[in-house]
Amino acid sequence: MADERVVLITGCGGGIGLATAMALAAAGWQVVATVRTGEQQASVAAASTGPSDAKKLDVRQLDVTDEAAVARTVEAIVTDHGQLDAVVNNAGMGHEGTVETDSVANTRAVMDANFFGLVHVAKAAMPHLRASRGRLVAVSSVAGAVGQPFNEAYCAAKHAVDGFCESLAPVAQAQGVQVIVVQPGAVATEFAAKARARAVPDVGEAYAGLLDGYHRFMQGAAAGGQTPAEVAAVIRATLEDPDPGYRVQTSRLARAIIGKSLADLDGRAVQSLTSKWIATGPS
Repeated sequence: MADERVVLITGCGGGIGLATAMALAAAGWQVVATVRTGEQQASVAAASTGPSDAKKLDVRQLDVTDEAAVARTVEAIVTDHGQLDAVVNNAGMGHEGTVETDSVANTRAVMDANFFGLVHVAKAAMPHLRASRGRLVAVSSVAGAVGQPFNEAYCAAKHAVDGFCESLAPVAQAQGVQVIVVQPGAVATEFAAKARARAVPDVGEAYAGLLDGYHRFMQGAAAGGQTPAEVAAVIRATLEDPDPGYRVQTSRLARAIIGKSLADLDGRAVQSLTSKWIATGPS
């Protein structure tokens, strides 16, 4: 098994996770793709494009918010496949709302799925990644650098992911493990629609017009977004690049947004940008 590269990818029920699992399986990686539900497990297994891909695709059910289940799954992967060379932390959820009318419980749920799930996986995987001198990849977002209106909980979680990974990176590097944050911009998936479905039903009269403006903006952004397959190609290249760097943006738009944030010392440029996203005038 020493010549076979084994990668664990979380959140493969659709979108970026599923596309990445298929891309890496087709490229010869042994992929362990995790999904949250049994229904997703059957759907992903059926999505294999051919017999060779199916052999390289091991689909398992896992809720990353369950720390004990994550630990058991990682140990089982190493037992079954002999090693673990890379992890792609992709599992997560979106949510719309604003603090005045949203619940703290919703914010905790978003943090559990997007941040603590990643922490659970990183903790369980690190001993095996040290052994293989592997890579720990976090699929973050431009939302990890720029706060998006009505995405307070989601952006807080992605900022936490970025802070955690940036802090871990030099410590892990000293042990031979490279930590990489992949930052997509707009991606044409069902993620945003699912986030709206989880939104607070009534944000309140004071915020309703602003939320409508944000939805109009996001509809336009999603129409020009990358496909999951395009993001998956960047993730594959990141895993196979000898020196990809710590931050990897998946598109020109993502590079522009991240660059604006990094250069904006007093925050005015970003606030000017995001204020336009909730404009209440005609689209």
